[in-house]
Amino acid sequence: MVNIVVVFPKLDDARNIRNLLLRNGYEVMGVCSTGAQVLQIADRLDEGIIVCGYRFHDMIYSELRENLPSSFELLLVASPHVLESCDMDNVVGLSLPIRIRDLINTLEMMEGNMYRRRRKQRSRPKERSEEEKKIIADAKRLLMERNHLTEEEAHRYMQKCSMDSGNNLVETAKMVFAFMKY
Repeated sequence: MVNIVVVFPKLDDARNIRNLLLRNGYEVMGVCSTGAQVLQIADRLDEGIIVCGYRFHDMIYSELRENLPSSFELLLVASPHVLESCDMDNVVGLSLPIRIRDLINTLEMMEGNMYRRRRKQRSRPKERSEEEKKIIADAKRLLMERNHLTEEEAHRYMQKCSMDSGNNLVETAKMVFAFMKY
């Protein structure tokens, strides 16, 4: 379930949105009237969706967007006239008056986008540091010298050992040094 924070200048409006979301199965992590309160809550969360109005007591939606971590999405709820004049980069807009079904569908779409982005980041291979690359290369060189292997054979051997032991390739390279240095 996605973390949701609701922020409107009038706390009653924010509470009404929160209650509407709660009735539709969403968990609301906070109800605020200022951007500073939202930023404090966002610091405690990894990601989430901010449902907000155009202007708060201390800032407007665009300032909030600039100060939020990139893992947060912003759903701007405003009149059609205001939405037309807004900079909508990295912001999803929903016009007033709010229809419950439109709000829920928009949140579902945003939640799906966050889920896809998270999966894409996890599936991306991690980049090794120069130090880790050097450890792996040195371990392959040691295997090539001592066991008369080609580089490809040494690499395949380390990959197999890594998979068999459940360790990553860097840990396996360190084990090769530990066993072969003596």
